Amino acid sequence: MAMTQIERNNKYQEKHGIVQKKFNLDPETVALLERLAIERGESQTAVLKAALAALAEK
Repeated sequence: MAMTQIERNNKYQEKHGIVQKKFNLDPETVALLERLAIERGESQTAVLKAALAALAEK
């Protein structure tokens, strides 16, 4: 029996140590995240990771 897309995603994420988190953000923060991702040519995940790393350095 073939795996469903959800099963394939779960297998990939488990293999690569990816953990999904859910955040509730206000529209302004979402817009900022989206804008920064576009400006930097990166994914929203990459922008969030960079922001967290910068915050941790302080």
